Amino acid sequence: MTTAMRFAEAATQLIGTPFRFRGRDTASGVDCVGLVALALSHSGHTIPPLPAYRMRTASIAQFDSVLARLPLRRVEGVKSAGDIILLSPSASQLHLAIIGERGDLIHAHAGLGRVVASPPTLAWPSTAHWRLVTD
Repeated sequence: MTTAMRFAEAATQLIGTPFRFRGRDTASGVDCVGLVALALSHSGHTIPPLPAYRMRTASIAQFDSVLARLPLRRVEGVKSAGDIILLSPSASQLHLAIIGERGDLIHAHAGLGRVVASPPTLAWPSTAHWRLVTD
């Protein structure tokens, strides 16, 4: 199994985990950054301490600085399973999602209060995406 597929599978297994802003574990909940960190950890990656961040931000630089500490690289073009997508639900909010094994978007949904799988065609525009550095 590829690194990307292990990551996508780890994210899929986190569906149903409660939502909690800045959360980092399955018991108390995760947010979108916590979901990425936990799925990386569950797929065999060591996660460094992550800096604090705001819930509302329109700055991609904040996500770049957080994701630069992880085994990821920013890419363009075709998106595939295991990629991390930066979405823009509103003008002042950015949100991370992981492309699942079947192309769905796995993300920590604050409104639903848990990690969910959504169809790949959310109404939110995609701003950037990252891919795992392969082994």
